[in-house]
Amino acid sequence: MSVISGASEGDRGARGMERVAARPYARVALDIPIAPWFDYRVPDELIGTLGPRDWVLVPWGRGRRVGLVLSVGAAPELPEEKIRAIERRFATAPRPDAAWLALVEFAARYYHRHPGEVALPALPRLLRTPPVARARGCPFERARARFRAANAGRAPGAAEPAELLSGAALPIPAEMELNADQQRALDALLATEGFAVHLLHGITGSGKTEVYLRWIARILARDEHAQALMLVPEIALTPQLARQVAQRFPGAGVAVLHSGLGEAERSAGWVAAADGCARLVIGTRLAVLVPMPRLAAIVVDEEHDPSFRQQEGVHYSARDLAVAAASIRGIPVVLGSATPALESWHSAQRGRYRALSLPLRATGAVLPTLRIVSSRGETGPAGLTEVAREAIERVLQRGEQALVFINRRGFAPVLSCPSCGWLSQCGECSAYRVLHYAGAHRPGAGAAGTGRGGSRYRLQCHHCGGASPVPRACPECGDVDLQPLGAGTQRIEQELATVFPGARIARLDRDVASRRGAAERVLASVHAGEVDIVVGTQMLAKGHDFQRLVVVIVVDADAGLYAPDFRAPERLFATLMQVSGRAGRAAPEAGTDPDGGATPARGEVIVQTRFPEHPLFAALQAHDFTGFADALLAERREAGLPPFRHLALLRAEAASIEEALDFLAAAKAQSGAASRGSEQIRVFDPVPMPLARVKGRARAQLLVESPSRGALHPFVDAWLARLGGIVTRVRWQLEIDPIEI
Repeated sequence: MSVISGASEGDRGARGMERVAARPYARVALDIPIAPWFDYRVPDELIGTLGPRDWVLVPWGRGRRVGLVLSVGAAPELPEEKIRAIERRFATAPRPDAAWLALVEFAARYYHRHPGEVALPALPRLLRTPPVARARGCPFERARARFRAANAGRAPGAAEPAELLSGAALPIPAEMELNADQQRALDALLATEGFAVHLLHGITGSGKTEVYLRWIARILARDEHAQALMLVPEIALTPQLARQVAQRFPGAGVAVLHSGLGEAERSAGWVAAADGCARLVIGTRLAVLVPMPRLAAIVVDEEHDPSFRQQEGVHYSARDLAVAAASIRGIPVVLGSATPALESWHSAQRGRYRALSLPLRATGAVLPTLRIVSSRGETGPAGLTEVAREAIERVLQRGEQALVFINRRGFAPVLSCPSCGWLSQCGECSAYRVLHYAGAHRPGAGAAGTGRGGSRYRLQCHHCGGASPVPRACPECGDVDLQPLGAGTQRIEQELATVFPGARIARLDRDVASRRGAAERVLASVHAGEVDIVVGTQMLAKGHDFQRLVVVIVVDADAGLYAPDFRAPERLFATLMQVSGRAGRAAPEAGTDPDGGATPARGEVIVQTRFPEHPLFAALQAHDFTGFADALLAERREAGLPPFRHLALLRAEAASIEEALDFLAAAKAQSGAASRGSEQIRVFDPVPMPLARVKGRARAQLLVESPSRGALHPFVDAWLARLGGIVTRVRWQLEIDPIEI
């Protein structure tokens, strides 16, 4: 096993410099949370060639691990005979540049983790898995050959990186003329030199993507080796953007990176980006940590989206790390959204970000008419009010398209017994198991647990993944008439087929998208006009430009309206604004307004809610993001919430809630010494989390707030050092800037 000392990084460095090493040693970062680095001896064959940012294979226990060299030459504290040697250096692996390592170290400091916990998980699994003895060739070389073959259309090895970078024109198509607002935004971006953060606030359909692409085209044309990074929040958005970019920049080399790719494909894109062969990288949040040695521009599209927050390992924000990467490299970054995050909006108001506005749709179309419809009365099949059904009928008669939006997948949120009140509670979580239809869609399918179709249903927990068959009778009283409560996308799809028997209906949610290529097929059929009604979740709410879609129905707009998380209204407003923007995006037809008046809205949005008097819906109906955001910021200021306070959240998981709360109580007791009585640190009492049990583990949380980042981070450093001394079986993690409380 590799041996480390328990001293802090600063102590080790100070004492290590006082000693003279008999031979070089390397500090290697590993994805192990017990230390910032591990000392290894540099073998004779690597002396003089091994350097910082090299990828190496090292022994660990009885196995081996891939690691990242942080420095070479520091003398270790322990006896030489206890320190093991590096096994090999991946000679053909791309060595990341110093700016990338600076970003990794910044992320490690900011989120209070170790560099290896940031750098190694960002490496594709195929590249960070120790090669076995029978493996053929270097994994980095295999990935490099795959990218060259895919982009050059030749056999692996036939194209050199220079061939992908040279000669290819980077055209700006002339078929679409920018409007005045787009041109002003583009001019402002092109005039930027050095680091700057631009917040591009453009309504849905305002042509933000066109501005991004023209800006990137100028940057790549200016420097034949420059690279650009485009981050999107959803995997479903990457294929269409990648095709658009490939058409605009033929021969430039485009790499797509997200967790839904096969390991070989993801590894090829990673190596191409790190080599500099891929001049454009399109990806989800994990792409922000990909080494790009010639990075010159960054775009974060839909920057408000919570999907940019990593939920496993280091809980980093890809949007915030994109800004940090731009600052480190001295390059511009664009954050784009129709509904910017309140933190970004506040930064623009303070002048930290440069605000750019696109208030009009690029095609000349106007925003859709938005109607708030009360659903307090009895709704009909598919959860639709009479107003919504009539709107869909008109769409079908005109041969256009409608979107029925409900952010809830499955058939029904819960299965119940009308006799005794039994509910399909998950045995491992504080949540209900959702009813899912497991068979192919067929109109008129039987209700859950009844009829010949009963075996096609299952119960599944969306938190732990646990699944079980639908019981034939109530486990409590034996009643066989079990009933689904509420509706999800599957039930909406089935009932729409009954209400509109001749309509072509498609569904897109996470269940559909989990099948390889299924999401692309659904989207392609919608774009081709082969679908009349599309049913979907938030996967359809952003980034899609459906030219034939004119009506959007929001079935249940109240989910999250009164949720305990203070960010719930902000997220709900953003989701409703985004999904509303799918309607009526096509350019107005010639002759639609012979009198020369204002162009009529082709789109219509119907939002069904039980609380139509809520002020959120008034702002939504007026398409008034600015007014809504300013009002919400005023509330946040009064309540002492972000962005006016900075938060850290300590989460604990244990076998029982008492054990989790006891640990957090002990952690709070240690906070006094860590804060040294500072009035800028406030530590709240521990409480159970709203979802208090997941996968059989009880969960609790403790919140820390401060008006100053400068006070919060030193406190967290001192506090974590004390928490490490608490003997406990509790699993715990501290999160900086939590997005859910």
